[in-house]
Amino acid sequence: MSFNFLSVIIFLPLAVAIMLALLPRLSVKAIKYIAVFVTLAVLALSLHLFANFDRNISGMQFEEIYSWIPALSANYHLGIDGISLPLVILTALLGLTSVLISWKVETRAREFFIWLLVLESSVLGVFCSLNLLLFFIFWEIEVIPVYFLISIWGSGSKRNSALKYVIFTLAGSALMLAGIICMYYVSGTLEMRALEPGNGISWNNAIPAMSSVPIFFMLLAGFAVKLPIVPLHSWQPDTYSDAPTAVSVMLSGALAKMGAYGIIRLCVTLFPQSAQRYAPILLTLAVIGIIYGGILALRQTNLKRLIAYSSISHMGFVLLGIFALGQTSMVGASLQMVSHGLVTSLLFITAGIIIEHTDKTTIPSLGGLARQMPATATFFVLAGLGALGLPATSGFAAEFTTLLGSFNSSAKWFATVALLGVLLSAVYILWTIQRVFYGPALLGFDNVRDAGKLQRFYCGLLVILIFVIGICPTILTSVIQSSVSAISSLVGS
Repeated sequence: MSFNFLSVIIFLPLAVAIMLALLPRLSVKAIKYIAVFVTLAVLALSLHLFANFDRNISGMQFEEIYSWIPALSANYHLGIDGISLPLVILTALLGLTSVLISWKVETRAREFFIWLLVLESSVLGVFCSLNLLLFFIFWEIEVIPVYFLISIWGSGSKRNSALKYVIFTLAGSALMLAGIICMYYVSGTLEMRALEPGNGISWNNAIPAMSSVPIFFMLLAGFAVKLPIVPLHSWQPDTYSDAPTAVSVMLSGALAKMGAYGIIRLCVTLFPQSAQRYAPILLTLAVIGIIYGGILALRQTNLKRLIAYSSISHMGFVLLGIFALGQTSMVGASLQMVSHGLVTSLLFITAGIIIEHTDKTTIPSLGGLARQMPATATFFVLAGLGALGLPATSGFAAEFTTLLGSFNSSAKWFATVALLGVLLSAVYILWTIQRVFYGPALLGFDNVRDAGKLQRFYCGLLVILIFVIGICPTILTSVIQSSVSAISSLVGS
């Protein structure tokens, strides 16, 4: 196809954000409808790509390449494969959902929706970039809107949380940039595809073994912060809990996937030998994250912090699947990224509804809400069942595939220990549901409102997707499979 779909998908939200900034007389209502229209258009275009994606091709599709900075031999190069396409669709879906979540925002609404659209553009750019410089630019742009969205519209210690996010992200990005510069110095190219083994640059010959290892870990550092990997996770609970609900959804549902995607696209694909050599270390960190996140979630009294630590635990399964280095485990990890994005987003949305309608953030101050908020309770329970991996949900399909693939590889002992994380998630999810919705009814909640029609719409949409993917995971695995098989062949799996 000659039409530049990817450029439109990436830059349409950014262009509209600039337009909103330059048209000061637009009403708040008009701004909201424009944001809905734009994010809906991006989602429609991404679904068009999904419908026209050739599942028999393992390489990049819908590529766009133009000369950009000739002095650096840098090209404006975009493309997607079976790993990035589901993440593009997920980001587009959550971008639309985030706009709908923010429908009641009135304080500095113009700025809020401008930053939200810029955030969506930057994340989409990361998943579509095939040039390291372009990839890094999009990676850095997202820090700006996240900082303002949290520090202005957040709650609690919002400025400290926003600043902590910026510091951690920029520290990791500095190391990642150093790795990219080293790669360019040695290879003379910034093109990801040219740097893949067998595509013109042989890392075994171009980079001595002792030099490739530091580059591998410099890149990994930037991605580890975003995932996040324990012990580089301390920014996450504060940021997730203090951010407005729409930003929590984007952070957990889309931005965390940037880290996992970067690990697959750069660390594993470009440095397969280093990935094999240091896989036991990363698998150990994955298991630590799974269990640590589960235990800390079990101990939380703040509802949003519980979901934040739960996110750390479930993203640990993504890291486990990646560094098990098996084809099935990587398919499971990619599926887990999508499932986690849907499930955790729904958990944050329902938590936001509860906090908004009760003005309570702690679990002990809640109780018996299923009587007053039956729809919200239903959505939270269904999301919780997806999080604990109930069969027929996307969480089960993703975690089962990841664990099965890990058992069939050299990571079987790590997968065995990781099963404890499944048990912990069942405990803290069910215990939370019991305390928040089905415990004794507390005084003062008799007139609490349930989720409104708009809230029921986007929550219901996420529930449908969670169960559709859980019942028929081949909708995504058929897209993911061919691209993962090409990567797993590089590591000899």
